[in-house]
Amino acid sequence: MENKHTAGHLSALLTIIIWGTTFISTKILLVDFQPVEILFFRFIMGLIALLIVYPHRLKGTTLRQELTFVAAGLCGICLYYLLENIALTYTLASNVGVIISVAPFFTAILSHLVMKEEKLRANFFIGFVVAMAGIFLISFNGSKLELNPMGDLLALLAALIWACYSVLTKKISSYGYHTILTTRRVFGYGILFMIPALFLFDFQLELTRFTNPVYLLNIIYLGLGASALCFVTWNFAVKVLGAVKTSIYIYMVPVITVVTSVLILHEKITVMAGIGTVLTLAGLFLSEAKIFTRKEDQHGLTKF
Repeated sequence: MENKHTAGHLSALLTIIIWGTTFISTKILLVDFQPVEILFFRFIMGLIALLIVYPHRLKGTTLRQELTFVAAGLCGICLYYLLENIALTYTLASNVGVIISVAPFFTAILSHLVMKEEKLRANFFIGFVVAMAGIFLISFNGSKLELNPMGDLLALLAALIWACYSVLTKKISSYGYHTILTTRRVFGYGILFMIPALFLFDFQLELTRFTNPVYLLNIIYLGLGASALCFVTWNFAVKVLGAVKTSIYIYMVPVITVVTSVLILHEKITVMAGIGTVLTLAGLFLSEAKIFTRKEDQHGLTKF
């Protein structure tokens, strides 16, 4: 059991390290690609990769289980990434990376309300307020204090959608199916939900764009790494550790994203944005400190 939990933590850590840099790849691709185009290409590539790696069928599901897969595909594949990619067209990659890190708050609240997993204490809500103050400062990422909230609000909505996906993933893990099979099923439904968006956002196939090696390498990174690999490792971590505990690793996203956005995209982080980042992380850790309380499991072993 200890080895399995270690594997769960390592899987979550690997996932977040990769996901923390996906904002950079997406920002690079947005020069010549629509958000929905990036989304469609990466998940088609991810779906094909999972079919090749594990060419088996998911059988014996009930209608209730299929509806859970449908909801997970809509939230975690279609809506979350569509909102995130559109947000990147309005605001800095570092902004999106920091704001997305508020997802653990929403995950904990939903887990408490829907799955009755966690008892939320006062520190949780104090931390939430501190983090929201940080997000407010990040939105003013400029000396003129001129707020253009579109991108930041879309990123915040994406965080809420991701929390829904996390809770759905925990439910799916209880079904006992192979992680790759369930991930692939969720991918399939997510891609189906993308199809209307393809027409709405003027999707262009134009595969000749991938003759540019920079674009090709970035879409491969998003499709094989951030999609095929990371969704499997994240879903495995949720299965082993639980939705709320796994979501703690999202706290690392802003640190990874801010550093890489400065180094690769040469984005400038103002003092106010820096203070906002610190407040957001402080709020997250303050809240997390009281989310997990000491308790005993059914075998009398102490858990946190």
